[in-house]
Amino acid sequence: MRADLHIHTYYSDGKYSPQEIASRAREAGLALISMTDHDSLEGLEEKRAAAKEEGLAFVAGWEVSSYEGAAKVHVLGYGCKPCKAYESFLTARREGALARAQEMIEKGNAFFHLDVTLADAERFHLKKQAPLHTMHVVTAFSQRLGVKKGELYLSAFAAGCPCYSDLCRPTPFDAVAVIHAAGGIASLAHPGRIPMEQDTKFALMDRLVEAGLDSIECYHSDHTPNEAETFAAYARDRGLYETGGSDFHVEGRNRVIGLPPFEPSEALLAALSRAEGDK
Repeated sequence: MRADLHIHTYYSDGKYSPQEIASRAREAGLALISMTDHDSLEGLEEKRAAAKEEGLAFVAGWEVSSYEGAAKVHVLGYGCKPCKAYESFLTARREGALARAQEMIEKGNAFFHLDVTLADAERFHLKKQAPLHTMHVVTAFSQRLGVKKGELYLSAFAAGCPCYSDLCRPTPFDAVAVIHAAGGIASLAHPGRIPMEQDTKFALMDRLVEAGLDSIECYHSDHTPNEAETFAAYARDRGLYETGGSDFHVEGRNRVIGLPPFEPSEALLAALSRAEGDK
């Protein structure tokens, strides 16, 4: 069964609707997908219905934007369901996202000598149920400056850059905890992209495993074959599931739905089925 368990929609920083994503997934020959938008399960029923319409198996998913210090360490959650812990987390993320956005806008205006407002960023925040995302702020600035938003993010709004804000950032341990509270499976997202020295990164992974991490996203668009095998060996040695996904957001970013090729193990499929079946 070919699967892609890491896809974004317009419920966070992706471009396309769940219907468009499901159609692209079917055309790519996939049988199972998860739409994993940042920091919320909003649009879940729309996503589930879109997958069903295209004849695809579906698992609920989201990607918690968490940080270890200044390092971005995201965690994917599969088979989660809204609950009190999730709703409390979502409320805190919405409030925190607004505070972060305002600080980034203030820093960005001072740095670029502009007058961008929160309302400007909100124009790109299509799904108000989900938290405002950093890229909504970056997009507002990129349009005023006439530059590509990806390049602007890396040069001005990423960690260590002049317009970065570290307000209200959950840790990956917080992410694992809320995913488990919501009945889900926690998978460390794209560990190859975590900006840490190798020893520090694996030490963090060991601590997350001790905290209950269930899986590693071994197969990702940005992982080299050697990285994929390294993370897969790590997962197998510790009895973790191996997950994989494209991390697709929009055409033209060198990420394609269904790539890299990924076929979930029977054990992972059974675990996902149990999590989904608990709803």
